[in-house]
Amino acid sequence: MTDKPTALDLPPVDPLPEATARYFQICEEKLGIVPNVLRAHAFDIEKLDAFTALYNTLMLAPSGLTKLEREMIAVVVSSINRCWYCQVAHGAAVRALSGDPALGEAMVMNYRVADISPRQRAMLDFAAQVTQASASIEEADRAALREHGFSDRDIWDIANVAGFFNMSNRVASATGMVPNPEYHSQGR
Repeated sequence: MTDKPTALDLPPVDPLPEATARYFQICEEKLGIVPNVLRAHAFDIEKLDAFTALYNTLMLAPSGLTKLEREMIAVVVSSINRCWYCQVAHGAAVRALSGDPALGEAMVMNYRVADISPRQRAMLDFAAQVTQASASIEEADRAALREHGFSDRDIWDIANVAGFFNMSNRVASATGMVPNPEYHSQGR
């Protein structure tokens, strides 16, 4: 396997700005790796900063959705889009956060067979609809989420997490982004 995060020849800024180097060090400390998606963006620090700011607010900021639920959305969207990088990386996150390797595998293969709550199923059905046919979403689809206890803010978060991963899946696939090897063994 190559050390390059993508199939493109875009070397990182060298040296990395102090704030970026510090962010990568935090990743190493917390995750044991610098995710290749971050390494891939490091040729353009402004774009890296924009990407990480959006990712961090969608995936880590307070929300009515749990961190696990947001990762589940990431995996379902990535599975539909067949994004190798995100299926591997976020599948590992689902396994680690849930403590259930089978759940991570089900999210990647077919979330409809997973042992999840009706609430989570409704959330993932909506994320799948955002991915496959967002123009078909109507009030009845949002009402179905409300019936499962999702607030309008939660619906906003579901749509935004799904939208973000639809965008990042396309970039990862188009650039041949390679998952970090460590993801394959995490949470198993």
